[in-house]
Amino acid sequence: MMLTIRHWLAGRTLRGRLIAGLVALLALSCALVGATVYLALRSFLYNQLAGQLTQANSRYVGCVDHRGGPVIPGGWPRYVGGYPLAGGYPPPVPNCNEISGQAAGTFTARLVSYTVTNANVTAATCRLSTADQTVLAGLRPNGKPVSRTLDSAQGDYLLSAVKGSDGAVLVTGLPLAPLETTLREVAFTEISVFGLALLLAGLLGTAWVRLSLRPLSRMTATATEVTKLPLANGSVDLPHRVRHADPRTEVGKLGEAFNAMLGHVESALARRHASEARLRSFAADASHELRTPLAAIRGYTELAQRKADELPPDLRRALERVDAESARMSGLVDDLLLLARLDAGRPLERKPVDLTRLAIDATSDARAAAPGHRWLLDLPPEPVQVPGDESRLRQVLANLLSNAAKHTPAGSSVTIAVAADRAGRSARLSVTDDGPGVPPELQSSLFERFVRGDPSRSRAAGSTGLGLAIVDAVTTAHGGRVDLTSRPRQTRFTVTLPAGC
Repeated sequence: MMLTIRHWLAGRTLRGRLIAGLVALLALSCALVGATVYLALRSFLYNQLAGQLTQANSRYVGCVDHRGGPVIPGGWPRYVGGYPLAGGYPPPVPNCNEISGQAAGTFTARLVSYTVTNANVTAATCRLSTADQTVLAGLRPNGKPVSRTLDSAQGDYLLSAVKGSDGAVLVTGLPLAPLETTLREVAFTEISVFGLALLLAGLLGTAWVRLSLRPLSRMTATATEVTKLPLANGSVDLPHRVRHADPRTEVGKLGEAFNAMLGHVESALARRHASEARLRSFAADASHELRTPLAAIRGYTELAQRKADELPPDLRRALERVDAESARMSGLVDDLLLLARLDAGRPLERKPVDLTRLAIDATSDARAAAPGHRWLLDLPPEPVQVPGDESRLRQVLANLLSNAAKHTPAGSSVTIAVAADRAGRSARLSVTDDGPGVPPELQSSLFERFVRGDPSRSRAAGSTGLGLAIVDAVTTAHGGRVDLTSRPRQTRFTVTLPAGC
């Protein structure tokens, strides 16, 4: 039962729990009050009826004893007034209910040697069944009231039995029907009143709880609006605040804490955005400044290599290393400059680009650069075009193929697939390999800058860790997204681009 209640409450809102708790507590209180009133009234009415029964019993005994005479040697009283002994048995006692003025419905009976000699209900003679006679014969003549059912008298009675002066057992009873009727009416009234009270309490409690929790609802709405803001893109404007409530209440304190938290978040985002802006500016400025000296270094290196035959072998090898590293440094600078431009939101070209042609050209280049791999194409029968910057999209595909060649062993298969959805709203470009896969701990951060799947091998291969970051940045600049699914023997990068203009 408790588990069922907990399971039911677990799926309800705070408002629903409060209303349910309020109604449950009120219902419990009403049940306790109703039961207490009912039991107290029942005890009172029962005691009152028992007192009336004692008086009725006294009147009946007095009436019977008054009608009797002195005891004869045979043990039976001498009856006077026209009631002589006949056959050695005492005659029936006249109806004392009528004589003594008993209340309506009063039951009286006289038993001699466990045999009923007469029984009356008010002024009428009552013929008792065998079962009723057995019930009366089983009563103890101690004067204590007991509740019994008399079928012949048609109802439940509170009976009391005493011994008369002649040794007979005199039974007096009062009907329980009025008491039971009163209790039923009281129970019906309690159920009606308490039911109406619960209904009104539920309605008014719902309105009151709604009014009390309105500040929490405003906080929820504000938090929902904040979650919809593009905070990850550098937006630091948080104008949303919770309207002030009474700070002395729990809700008011929560509202103040919530507003303070939003202020701290806004301040932290502002500092982060300013730091990222300075970093982007530095990267862009550094890239611009480094391109000129790097071009000069490569020019002088090429000039010196024209007379490589006149140089000693160790110096010639040193010039070759300078040329290779300057070329690598130039690529890094170009990548940083591209990322800085994309971060700055510089617009890209928006011309129709044939993805199928890009896939064919990139696969041809990859086959020449990594002949140890198996390069496969999966193209649709019709060309797939998207609006975008052809040179940047070519770079995206080249980076994905280069990544597949570097991180899969020789003999691996790499499949380049191009497809368009049936509605023509988007196009997909995927690169799938059957290599060892990307470790799960790296999949969430693989598109971040300077992240390498295998640091040692990547450095040996000359990787800068910016290839996939450029893929993500260029795809996002085109309004698309790039997804990764990886497991052993299957790693797939899927670039989804909008096909509409």
